[in-house]
Amino acid sequence: MSVKRTGIVYHPDYQLHNRAGHPERAERVVAIMDRLESLEGLVNVSPRKATEAELGYVHTSSHIRRVQEHSWKGISLDMDTPVCSDSYAVALLAAGGVIAGVDAVVSGDVKNVFAVVRPPGHHATSDHAMGFCLFNNVAIAARHAQKKGLSRVLIVDWDVHHGNGTQDMFYSDSSVLYFSTHQYPHYPGSGSVGEVGNGDGEGYTVNVPLPAGCTDPDYRHAFEQILIPIAEEFNPDIILVSSGQDAAEGDPLAGMNLSVGWLRHAFRYRG
Repeated sequence: MSVKRTGIVYHPDYQLHNRAGHPERAERVVAIMDRLESLEGLVNVSPRKATEAELGYVHTSSHIRRVQEHSWKGISLDMDTPVCSDSYAVALLAAGGVIAGVDAVVSGDVKNVFAVVRPPGHHATSDHAMGFCLFNNVAIAARHAQKKGLSRVLIVDWDVHHGNGTQDMFYSDSSVLYFSTHQYPHYPGSGSVGEVGNGDGEGYTVNVPLPAGCTDPDYRHAFEQILIPIAEEFNPDIILVSSGQDAAEGDPLAGMNLSVGWLRHAFRYRG
């Protein structure tokens, strides 16, 4: 029996983290899954809740407790990051979903995985939730992959906002190469070209800040002239993608003009 190509991580409980009217809301994953269900050759990868020890790969215990307590009380973590009584449990399931995705790839059950999880994560720092993000899912996945023996991890982040939390977590680490294309200047204000890492991690953070209004050729240049050469030199054991789609033309929270065709093209770069 041939191995199926792409796994999908999803659970209906991802809809439970919800505040009506918030830009990052449950309808987003519902719309994604409605489209994916029409495709053939996809393999379901069941998520599980991450343990607190797994969250602790990148987060402090005080941060974990804060998210838990604010969730139970329904108190927003900041102006951009509201929570409800289900948010902590759903965030565990999101982090556990990306862990399950890594495991499915490592085991050879699938070639790659699309994790349709929420809440998102790349703004969350080790001790602070922000920008809709509670726990840093991709950073947790990176450390989990390393515990599975995949020592060199490439994180590609093409969300229109810079992944400040992910960058901070690996800023002094040469085992994780972080590459980001993002609108600049824009929220959260980080991601200048001069942010390149420090200590052992110097040179392993690569930011490509782009002005508002960029289109497909601008991103293609960044990928072909910057990302691909450094990725080939780094020779990662696994590639993780923070695949925010908000650089698409017309997104209300940004000012880029990428086509749907480019977003399909970007996924092909990672095979």
